[in-house]
Amino acid sequence: MHARITQFHIRQGKLEEFLGAIDSLVPLMHEQKGFRGLLVLRGNSAAGGSPEATVITTWDSLDSLRGSEENLYFYRAMSRVLEFSDGFPAIGEHEVLASEFSSVA
Repeated sequence: MHARITQFHIRQGKLEEFLGAIDSLVPLMHEQKGFRGLLVLRGNSAAGGSPEATVITTWDSLDSLRGSEENLYFYRAMSRVLEFSDGFPAIGEHEVLASEFSSVA
């Protein structure tokens, strides 16, 4: 399993819109070959600074992760969330060495 980790600086006062853009992309993510999951984390912003968010998507394989970048999905997703971000995000690819998520009933 592999993960794409994307770190955003969200514009002041735009956190709800940012999350709305992420939510609108979830159905598109599920259409992508090899998509496994999504996790969005909010980081502590510097005093008075804009909020930070880390978006983690997990994929069956490195090929699936990279394949998602070769169609309109990736660019559509980026254009939606960049509207509420300061600058271009840092993006990295990582191999998942261990994972465990429990279902909450």
